[in-house]
Amino acid sequence: MPLSQKVTIRYGPYESCGVVDYRTSRLIGLKTMLEDNGHSWVEEQSPDWNIVELVVNGEVVFTCNITDLDFGGDGKLDPLCKEATKLVRAAY
Repeated sequence: MPLSQKVTIRYGPYESCGVVDYRTSRLIGLKTMLEDNGHSWVEEQSPDWNIVELVVNGEVVFTCNITDLDFGGDGKLDPLCKEATKLVRAAY
């Protein structure tokens, strides 16, 4: 199992303040946690609303609602970021 993975962060638009748009502010903690664990990542927009998927080697290893992720921050206190990092580490 490689120590570092290339992760595709696939995310969709979500509604905030009455406007539906693609935003990455809720992905900051997730990106930071991935980098801290030695993984590289790329972003990919998805037409599916409210979704975040982490793809490793063509396989979706983690998915959640984007609004369930903490806004901003480093991800260390967000249980979803911890779970996502654990699943990326376990992916082949």
